[in-house]
Amino acid sequence: MAEEQVFHPSKELVENSNIMAFMKKHGIADLDALLKRAEDHDWYWGEQARELEWFEPYTKVLDDSDAPFFKWFADGKFNIVHNCLDRHVKAGRGDRVAYIYEPEPTDQKVERWTYMMLYKEVNKLANAMKKLGVVKGDRVMVFMPMIPQLPVAMLACAKLGAIHSVVFSGFSSSSLRDRINDCEAKLLITTDGAFRRGKLVTLKTNADPGLVACPSIQNVIVYKRADNPVEMKPGRDLWWHDITANEPDECPTEQLDPESPLYMLYTSGTTGKPKGIVHVHGGYAVGTSSTLKFVFDIKPEKDVFWCAADVGWVTGHSYIVYAPLMLGCTSVLYEGAPDFPAPDRWWSTIAREKVTILYTSPTAIRMFMRFGEEFPKKHDLSSLRLLGSVGEPINPEAWRWYRKNIGADKLQIMDTWWQTETGNFMISPLPITPLKAGTATRPLPGILADVVTGEGNPIKPMENGFGVLLKPWPAMLRTLYKDPARYKDAYWSRFPGKYLMGDSCTRDADGYFWFRGRADEVLNVAGHRLGTAEIESALVSHAAVAEAAVIGVPDPIKGDVPKAYVSLKVGFEKTDALKEELKKWVSTEIGPIARPDSIEFRDKLPKTRSGKIMRRLLKAEALGKDVGDVSTLDE
Repeated sequence: MAEEQVFHPSKELVENSNIMAFMKKHGIADLDALLKRAEDHDWYWGEQARELEWFEPYTKVLDDSDAPFFKWFADGKFNIVHNCLDRHVKAGRGDRVAYIYEPEPTDQKVERWTYMMLYKEVNKLANAMKKLGVVKGDRVMVFMPMIPQLPVAMLACAKLGAIHSVVFSGFSSSSLRDRINDCEAKLLITTDGAFRRGKLVTLKTNADPGLVACPSIQNVIVYKRADNPVEMKPGRDLWWHDITANEPDECPTEQLDPESPLYMLYTSGTTGKPKGIVHVHGGYAVGTSSTLKFVFDIKPEKDVFWCAADVGWVTGHSYIVYAPLMLGCTSVLYEGAPDFPAPDRWWSTIAREKVTILYTSPTAIRMFMRFGEEFPKKHDLSSLRLLGSVGEPINPEAWRWYRKNIGADKLQIMDTWWQTETGNFMISPLPITPLKAGTATRPLPGILADVVTGEGNPIKPMENGFGVLLKPWPAMLRTLYKDPARYKDAYWSRFPGKYLMGDSCTRDADGYFWFRGRADEVLNVAGHRLGTAEIESALVSHAAVAEAAVIGVPDPIKGDVPKAYVSLKVGFEKTDALKEELKKWVSTEIGPIARPDSIEFRDKLPKTRSGKIMRRLLKAEALGKDVGDVSTLDE
């Protein structure tokens, strides 16, 4: 995966970038000097925090007296919603478009939601929730599709100081039930239905069986999206339009301690057991807003930003809802699947809405590769000025296809490494960073990272190791809900004083980080350590392969042997001859030690809705074991 060709940013992009303006303001000569200066956390993160409005100023940036339970800006007063909505309306920016909402059904009208519209709807819902008894610290479960009312619900919770927990709309009733019971939510906000690939998804009906076993739920608010009949339980279930109809469109924003929890997001991680990641108002706001401003160079008056994720995942929380709204920019909010009703749905939307920045996953890129180059060629994509990648390491073949076919062979790709736990981008290019295909490049300013051996020692260039973070950062998770011991054990115990990323990676001679996938996805083949992502990358570089997932199957002699699951591009047949060809291809690309012991063709690979291939599921299936929690699966 180590590519040597370097792609330099244009002079115009560099000179007009937000990060360059920041460096000039502080008399900093170059990126190396900025990274060195930003090791002073009080200075760097203090500068970013001053870009936001505080009800009461903080006097201390970081409190590390109870590490690893770090606190940021703790003695101020803050609310993220004031920075997302209130201050824009107050400053006369209420007429700016916050969301271009693109419904999946093509016969439904595209909506433009201004900051003023969002502000009023959030206030009305917050007032209605107050009457239902929702107060600061209460947990509210949100089970909704990608419609504007989803961010409205999240912001209304945060305005009151309530803690929202968004459950992805594709989850099962039992998954929703388990999350409600774990956080003891008193309110559920959902819809009568949603649309996915032209089919009606009956969310309320899907949720009802699980709610029978949720004693903490006092009310269910139902937004009418699909106009399909649903059963409403008297005394518990309420229509959104009924309870908000007569509410005023002004509501005071709760002044909170910056360490007040903002949301919990349940992630199944690699173990299959969901854990509740807790993020807070203050530090999360500082981290997400500054990283979006610098990495994607957001110009609020000019840019149309499309983060093509789902709000049900952290990417949507951070870079569809909170950071874009804090920066006052315009975002695309798309309800449906990327290839429905045709494989050019995204490209037609970009051309029509003059999208300037596209941020998506390697999984989506490889899906479009499978469809072929003709679909993006049908549309004028010249409005784009930056591209981005998120969710998993992007293989060089997909990176090059993305740059060539979507970026006109000239746009820089911001390949971001981060996690639900980190809250914001951690290792990523900036618009001024020279790129190599497939690497997230270097840690961002204010982030200190390293790669170490299993004993915690530094690695040599291009050796595999464990990624670690050396210092805390403002948007970091504060704990695991009701399980601080697991938080300390999972993230801080392996290498004391260092945060364990959980990813296998290496660094090249330029200090660029190359991520190989989860550390538990590294195979030991006859004494050789091979990253599954490395073998997958080799497979995907073959002309026939759209996607690949590799697992290790126990072998009494070799330890592990690689088994590959392969999805082919349109026009290629699933033959034994092709399997042998692919095995030889991997041997040539990496070496005989990496040759898959077996290859299985699949039309689709099991993925989460955030685009990550569920290798643990494939491994459990191959070994005849229980597959565990599959609630995050796309299909």
